Amino acid sequence: MSRDPGTASYLLEQVDFVPAMVWGRDEIGAGEMWNSNSVISWLLDRSDLNPGALQPPAGGRAPGWRSGILAAHRSD
Repeated sequence: MSRDPGTASYLLEQVDFVPAMVWGRDEIGAGEMWNSNSVISWLLDRSDLNPGALQPPAGGRAPGWRSGILAAHRSD
């Protein structure tokens, strides 16, 4: 996603600001639950790394991915 040390540092700084949502619930109406995938996509989005452009491998799934992206946009 990035080899820039500044981007990596910024992403790690954002960990303290990940929304405290109930795991396995859809508190923001995203149509999917909040989980570890949500946290990763939230961190990537907040770090301007465009998680919306990523797709799971063929036949794979990433439940919660969209929740993280939507939550990141709500906290802008």
